[in-house]
Amino acid sequence: MSDEAQYPETAMPRLPFPPRIIGIAGASGSGKTTLAAELARELDGIHFPLDNYYFDLSHLPPAERAKENFDDPALIESSLLIAQIAALGRGETIERPLYDFSHYIRVPDRTETMHAGAFVLVEGLFALYYTDLLPFYQLRVYLDTPDDVCFDRRMRRDTIERGRTPESVRRQYEATVRPSSIAFVRPSAVHADLVIDGTAALDWKVEQALSAMRERGLLRLPR
Repeated sequence: MSDEAQYPETAMPRLPFPPRIIGIAGASGSGKTTLAAELARELDGIHFPLDNYYFDLSHLPPAERAKENFDDPALIESSLLIAQIAALGRGETIERPLYDFSHYIRVPDRTETMHAGAFVLVEGLFALYYTDLLPFYQLRVYLDTPDDVCFDRRMRRDTIERGRTPESVRRQYEATVRPSSIAFVRPSAVHADLVIDGTAALDWKVEQALSAMRERGLLRLPR
C-alpha cells in the first residue's frame, strides 16, 4: 500500500508558512465548494479547487476520456498540486493549469497566474487525501454529509446546471462516485482538525471554521 493510501493516527507535522493555508475536503455534494467560496469571500482569500489539476487526457480519443473515473485520486497530478501549494506557502507566484471539463483536457498553452494572499482555501475531494500535502495546512476541515444528502445535491446540480438525465446521474453515482468516496474520501476525514456537519446552515459552518481559525491564531495577520 502506498503512503498516499495510508491514514496514520499520529499527527502530521505542520509547516509555519504564511499565508494561512486551509484544507477543505468532503464527498461530492458535501458542501465543501460552497463553504470554501464563502470563507474566501469572508477572508478576502483565494478559493483554490483541486479540479484544475486533473491530468490532461488529450492523448485519448474523446469517447474514451469520458469513461475515466474522475473520482479516483490517481487522475490528479498530485506532484504538481503539492509543489504549487508549497510555492504559495512560501509567498511565491504560481502558474496554475486550466482544465476544460467539456473535453477532459488541460487548456493548451494557457495558465492562470496566482499570487499568494493572506489565506488560501484548498478545496476538493482529495484535499486531505495526499499525505505530502497535509503539512502545508494550518487547519484541515472535513465536511461530513450523509450519502443520501450528497446524492440529492448532485442530482439537482447535474440535471439543472449540466443538463444530464437523472438516470445517467444515478448510474455514475452508483458506479464510481459513491465507491470512490468510500475508498478514498471518507477515510481521509481522520486527518481533519475540524469535522463539520454538512447539513448545517452555511452561516453556522462558516462560523465553526472561523472559530477554529481564531483558536489557532490564524486570523492574526503575519507581521
